[in-house]
Amino acid sequence: MDDKRDAERIPILGELQGEMMVFQPMLIKEVSRGGVTVETQFPLHLNSLHELRLTLGGKSVVLKGRVVHSRISDVDQDIVTYRSGMEFVDLSERVMSAIQEFLAAVKSNRSGV
Repeated sequence: MDDKRDAERIPILGELQGEMMVFQPMLIKEVSRGGVTVETQFPLHLNSLHELRLTLGGKSVVLKGRVVHSRISDVDQDIVTYRSGMEFVDLSERVMSAIQEFLAAVKSNRSGV
């Protein structure tokens, strides 16, 4: 059987650790120019970095956030809810602009203007 790979795969002797990023649902409780407060069904480790995908009105953005605090906020039957604060890290101008426009629109809608 012919090997159709472009690059040779090398077997690893011993252990080589890795991690997989998987998007999980979260509930956004608060948002600011500098970060978000989120609720999840899983704990987030302090100082860990995560990619977040946020839908801000009609715009979807992907950005990085660092966990600055996390705690259990509710326990109901077998479901534990965690509330975590995340600060945005290395925002591009485009993402920062989308966040500021979203916040301005929310404030405008609430004030009835």
